[in-house]
Amino acid sequence: MNRTAQPIRILVADDDADDRMMIKDAFDESRLGNPVDFVADGVELMDYLNRRGAYEHLADQPFPGFILLDLNMPRKDGRTALKEIKESADLHRLPIIILTTSKAEEDIVRTYNLGVNSFICKPVTFDSLVEIVRTVGRYWIEIVALPPECKRLAA
Repeated sequence: MNRTAQPIRILVADDDADDRMMIKDAFDESRLGNPVDFVADGVELMDYLNRRGAYEHLADQPFPGFILLDLNMPRKDGRTALKEIKESADLHRLPIIILTTSKAEEDIVRTYNLGVNSFICKPVTFDSLVEIVRTVGRYWIEIVALPPECKRLAA
């Protein structure tokens, strides 16, 4: 399938509005050009992925090519959402990259045990965030072969 027909969508789950703005700016600065959607917590993330509520209109759209997931969010944290995604027959192949302030070894081990694809600590500077976004984007958009549910064309 030709990826240029429809660029893969990126989903960011992060409860901090300032972090979401910085991540959006980092994507803009990186010039990736892929559409990026944002959700504010694990409940919204699961609604987005399951095409429920405010996200029903996405029913005929492919899943995101990858998810940037914060761990510490209200209502449903990233650990719980990650577990639900990896246990779902429809969602378990979606690439998930943890992007969090946590440096706790327990979080790193636990998320890898749950099936996360990468664990990245949020950088301190904007320039470092841009470099991470550029590298992650290049890897997951240009290099990796994604599962078909991430890149199929809309009906």
